[in-house]
Amino acid sequence: MTGCETFFYAALGEELRAYAVDSAAAVLTRAGKAELPAWVQYAWRHPSLPVLYVVTSDGGPARGGKGRTHHASALAIDPSTGALDILGSPVPLPARPIHCSVDREGRFLLTAYNDPSGVSVHRIAAGGALGERVAEPESLDFGTYAHQVLATPSNRAVVVPARGNDPTSSTPQDPGALYLFDFDAGRLSPAQRVAPGDGTGYGFGPRHLDFHPREPWVYVSVERQNQLQLYTLDEGSRLSAAPRFTGEALSRPAHLTARPGRQMCGAVRVHPNGRFVYQANRTNGLDTGPDRWRVAFGGEDSLVVWSLDPGTGEPRAVQRKEVPGIHVRTLSIHPGGELLAAATIGPVPVRETNGGVRLVPAAIMVYRIGEDGHLELARKYDVDTAGKMMWWTGFVPVP
Repeated sequence: MTGCETFFYAALGEELRAYAVDSAAAVLTRAGKAELPAWVQYAWRHPSLPVLYVVTSDGGPARGGKGRTHHASALAIDPSTGALDILGSPVPLPARPIHCSVDREGRFLLTAYNDPSGVSVHRIAAGGALGERVAEPESLDFGTYAHQVLATPSNRAVVVPARGNDPTSSTPQDPGALYLFDFDAGRLSPAQRVAPGDGTGYGFGPRHLDFHPREPWVYVSVERQNQLQLYTLDEGSRLSAAPRFTGEALSRPAHLTARPGRQMCGAVRVHPNGRFVYQANRTNGLDTGPDRWRVAFGGEDSLVVWSLDPGTGEPRAVQRKEVPGIHVRTLSIHPGGELLAAATIGPVPVRETNGGVRLVPAAIMVYRIGEDGHLELARKYDVDTAGKMMWWTGFVPVP
């Protein structure tokens, strides 16, 4: 769509599809695609240039291993069509990336890795192309299973939620924590480790966080405990040692205890107006029934709408909207604040009430956001993943 200032992108394997956005009609229209070196894992737009940074890998849980080919690529965005063109050469990464972002000044690409847990920093040239990797101290501790890396609003620090792992029949629990690093000219130095409770990090599994647009409030989606927590960030870019408020994401908490490790919170987004937070509840894994069909276990797949107290930032759940899909991985809010897109990663078999089995396809779901923050489904686009995974989707405004 000529003149469109915001596009939507969806990654299907190594293919990154572009969509024009009609925000008034809540419609996405296919508008081309780009091919990346391997499966897209995550993407992030430059804060001031029409450039999208995309991290890719041939590894991951859907590929059966860590993989051997991992890259970061800079893609120039055509502001009229949303078309993507490789800018410069892809740069190699040390492992499968799980998240990436750009610092607030647009000078560095930050990439998080879960196995081994870590972060890399690459320089960004004046025109947006990727440059060399910044040398960091080898002794930096990123905990277990880093899942995200974000610069604080001041750009003086970087926060890395390390999720940890639930115990299994053969392995103990890995603790989780929020790791904060001072950030100076692309270099990281240890600053703070936040593990509420007894400080060990056991029983704490943070996955994603987002910052309030005006207040010093940080909202953390705690995956393994199915919670939303609010922390504060002081002027020195230090987090409060414990959450100021904690909210339970599930409407039926019994799902957590009945199926440990199967019910997990996901992505979290603060609305641009600062009045609401959106969080995904998602189920994971399949059960084998007496007929040997492996089907979804039947937990809670929903989007939680949290209303924020304007004085304290305390979140209060005002809606849990069941989604017509299973395992929402990505949430994205249109910069105008009127739409939210949620996307699932792949098809999942479910058991019908009559005993039969049907396949719930992967989907992109577009919701209208009301004045009260509530969500109403406007469109659902089923996606044939052809055996691949839709790891990342998002609205991308073009500056």
